[in-house]
Amino acid sequence: MMLVVVVAALAILALITQAGVLALQRVYPPQGRMIEVAGAGLNVVDIGPRDAAGPPVVMIHGASSNLEVMRRPLGDMLAKDHRVILIDRPGHGWSTRTRNVDSTPAIQAGMIDEALEKLGIIKAIFVVHSWSGALGARMALDYPGRVAGLVMLAPVAYPWPGGVGWYNKLVTTPVIGPLLAYTITLPLGLFLTRPGARGVFLPQIMPDDFVSDTATPLLLRPRSFLANARDLVTLKAAVAEQAPRYADIKVPTVVISGEIDKTVSPNRHSRPFASAVPNAKLIVLSDVGHMVQHAAPGLVICEIEAMIGKLAHSTAAAAN
Repeated sequence: MMLVVVVAALAILALITQAGVLALQRVYPPQGRMIEVAGAGLNVVDIGPRDAAGPPVVMIHGASSNLEVMRRPLGDMLAKDHRVILIDRPGHGWSTRTRNVDSTPAIQAGMIDEALEKLGIIKAIFVVHSWSGALGARMALDYPGRVAGLVMLAPVAYPWPGGVGWYNKLVTTPVIGPLLAYTITLPLGLFLTRPGARGVFLPQIMPDDFVSDTATPLLLRPRSFLANARDLVTLKAAVAEQAPRYADIKVPTVVISGEIDKTVSPNRHSRPFASAVPNAKLIVLSDVGHMVQHAAPGLVICEIEAMIGKLAHSTAAAAN
């Protein structure tokens, strides 16, 4: 009798989840175009003037999010004067991913490089946040011809003590993980999304409309939640493998972090990364947490524009 009750409850939760997925996708429809690459379909939003001076700016979000986190307000502000390419990482937002195991910065960097090739983007400045700090570094290492410069916002770059949350580990467990993802994750997550996002902003105050404006609840769809969890549980080994190569990064690099970031410690990531990369510029903002692009968008834009100016000067000097 107990087994029957459990099975019935799971069946009801599965139906609620599927109805919730359909509802979320109506509320937060896709905003970009799909670029097919090996192993994924990448959702890309291309904004700003196509004929803007300097290289385009490619913006890539971190974990538990999608491209809208980079678009608002930073991407929209940049797009007034620059071409901005925003990308949903494989399996996130409206991007697809054929295999959940394609979770590492190295694999996803290859997918993004292929997408940019299809878009005709020869070189770009990469603006990356959090998880994608490791991806931006990997782009500069494996595809240096594609990277004109690197702006790292609260980046993950090195292994850290501890894990990434017991629920992420659990949801990557065979059988149990998908069962949870397709039953309880969405209904439970609807109650937890706002408090979780608020915690990432501390000590800054999260904008009231942040969750809805950035389509954050799309993370609760089973395929997205599974992909995100896999990205997180494999990241530590991935950065341990690539960290010894950081001295090989030759592109202009700026690292911006919050001094009191409780999500990605600047002492463990930003400071040693800036020390390892030749001529990298490090900016650590006092009284700022993890969401640097929201706390100081003007500063980030100034650094990006300064990088574009220096690149233009170097190009002109080389031509002479």
